[in-house]
Amino acid sequence: MKQALRLFACLLQWLALTALPGAGRAQADDHADISALLQSGQAAQALTLAEQRLTEHPRDPQLRFLRALAQTDAGEPERAIASFTELTQEFPELPEPYNNLAVLYARQNQWDQARATLEMALRANPGYATAQENLGDIYAWLASQAYSKAMQLDANSAASVRPKLALIRELFGTGRAR
Repeated sequence: MKQALRLFACLLQWLALTALPGAGRAQADDHADISALLQSGQAAQALTLAEQRLTEHPRDPQLRFLRALAQTDAGEPERAIASFTELTQEFPELPEPYNNLAVLYARQNQWDQARATLEMALRANPGYATAQENLGDIYAWLASQAYSKAMQLDANSAASVRPKLALIRELFGTGRAR
């Protein structure tokens, strides 16, 4: 399940859509350089470059988004959560930070927080397919938890619940209950 949720992968498209008016070619190059580092698995270098560039452009949402992605990839989820949260507060019209924040919450098994955050992404952009897919994954995961609990509470419900639970587990490749 944790791999099923998707971080926003179309980073360059997002950068183009949210380009700041008056952002210079140097800033666009910085965005591309950091994105390339992230895509090549060099999260630490991407994070260093993003933080350097943010000293010059502290309000640049693209740089801040890239920094949060680098924090995520560098194994710093708490810093990434703080960075994505700040972006959602300052730029509530952008759905991508909400989506990525929700993925981090899901990785920490904070399912209700992930669900609520994805719903915010969809309020910002009802047509955002990645957030909609991730929300479906959250609902499926919550359903599997509810089905498991139902079987624990009432053994007689196993006949009707087991096929539903098996279908969800097959969907996420989780196999047997843990």
